[in-house]
Amino acid sequence: MSTLDVFAWIVLIILVVSAFAIFFIAGWLPGHIAKRRGHPYAQAVTVAGWVTLICGFVLWPLTLIWAYVDVPASRKPEQIR
Repeated sequence: MSTLDVFAWIVLIILVVSAFAIFFIAGWLPGHIAKRRGHPYAQAVTVAGWVTLICGFVLWPLTLIWAYVDVPASRKPEQIR
């Protein structure tokens, strides 16, 4: 095995590890943002982040936007009157 082969294996391993790291960070990020912002549906955002990432990444940006959306607080019955 030549030095060039060793270098190629090292580059390949770094690329694979980087791809896995980016995948897990992208799946974790919407849920983490929702939890830090106190989103009322933080668990749903977390699940949606992973599901949309695994199922093709098309709706993942919407999940990220959903994590940033501020949901208005529900009114108490005394405030409605």
